[in-house]
Amino acid sequence: MVLTTIADSVLDVAQGIYDTGSDLVGTPTIRLGVTGLARSGKTVFITSLVANLLDRGRMPHLLAASEGRIAAAYLQTQPDDTVPRFDFETHMGALTGTPPRWPESTRAVSELRVSLRVKPNGLLAGLQGPRTIHLDIIDYPGEWLLDLGLMDQTYEEWSAATLKRLETRSVGAAYLALATDTDGAARLDEVQAKTLSQTFTDYLNAARGAGFYDCTPGRFLLPGDLAGSPVLTFAPLAAGDDPRRSLRREMIRRFEAYKAQVVRPFFRDHFSRIDRQVVLVDALGAIHNGPAAVEDMRGAMTDILGAFKPGRNAFLTKLFRGKRVEKILFAATKADHLHHAQHGRLTAIMAALTREARDHARFAGAETEALALASLRATTEDTMTHAGAPLDVVRGTLLDTGKQAAFYPGALPDDPAHILSAAKGGADKWLDEDYQVMHFAPAPLTLRPGDGPPHMRMDRAAQFLIGDKL
Repeated sequence: MVLTTIADSVLDVAQGIYDTGSDLVGTPTIRLGVTGLARSGKTVFITSLVANLLDRGRMPHLLAASEGRIAAAYLQTQPDDTVPRFDFETHMGALTGTPPRWPESTRAVSELRVSLRVKPNGLLAGLQGPRTIHLDIIDYPGEWLLDLGLMDQTYEEWSAATLKRLETRSVGAAYLALATDTDGAARLDEVQAKTLSQTFTDYLNAARGAGFYDCTPGRFLLPGDLAGSPVLTFAPLAAGDDPRRSLRREMIRRFEAYKAQVVRPFFRDHFSRIDRQVVLVDALGAIHNGPAAVEDMRGAMTDILGAFKPGRNAFLTKLFRGKRVEKILFAATKADHLHHAQHGRLTAIMAALTREARDHARFAGAETEALALASLRATTEDTMTHAGAPLDVVRGTLLDTGKQAAFYPGALPDDPAHILSAAKGGADKWLDEDYQVMHFAPAPLTLRPGDGPPHMRMDRAAQFLIGDKL
């Protein structure tokens, strides 16, 4: 374990030297990580961002675009030969098809390079020609990011925390009963190990479906080519004796193998090289699921921030300690499900939910921001009369039925503390509101030349994340 840690540190230093040298003598590169918790819309976010960088008519708040300094933008050859390319064309085709449909969700790491030809500004702008800046967008599942928190835990600590959570969740009853009846000191039986692992995986899927976010190990939900392998065939068991060749000792070994062979390579090869990050959150969905889901989401975002190395990417920092995440954007997605009159409230709730995480990042030297956005606008706004009073609603096509509907989700509070206090206090439901969500289909798109897909505040997100480099 110690030798592995030393070796990884050496690799971090070597990567830092390589990245720093590349930026100094070659084309500047921004590595933007995009992740999110369940159903947050990562694929749509990246597709919309790329499309709106290629055609910038809807990006007035990206200053380099509004000032006319982005002379050209184009998709480059995939920069990393061992990482799948983000399938932008297929995803864009889904959104612009007849009828339009939402693209498939993220299931593994992928990457895309957008190169921007940017004219300089400032006093010496007339003496310099345009320069090229590469934007490498790395897409990865949020479930994998939460796994980074396992690196500092033992099997015993992870098991105790997980089993304690299951005691308060009805979706965990089946696994909790199975674990209680299992003798971890008994001799390893592979069929029994697989049964435990599968039942625990069923719990994780049910927990994610119920709106919970602490669903680790993440590869149990998105196993890819590791499905059925021993490294994914373990589950939490209560503390006890660990005789040789026992079930529990093998669970411990596989847990450590998961960290060493799955989590650590992901951190080393992808995550540790990111210098800008956006974390997408379906905050409206969490609010709809109730106070427990909101509190669980708040804890998950704090854990996510703990996985980053926030701070400024000064020359020596990059050279000797690897890259640090300079900017982190926490974005509440699906803002188009609310009338714009409530967007400020959603942003305030997002800021409050991420307060602890953002304070930690700022203390370390990173810039953070909270924002409500819609990667692709799927609704229009309207005002109806209800009970003799005006009611602000949104209209869209329902995903399940294909019918047009007007929707009012409920009034978010002016003070985010009304949401947070109920969540932290362990309330079962909201006292004064019943917040609803609708699932809308993407609206048909007719794009004018030079315009990307319609959105809400994607230009503000881009300005925060990369504007200073342009």
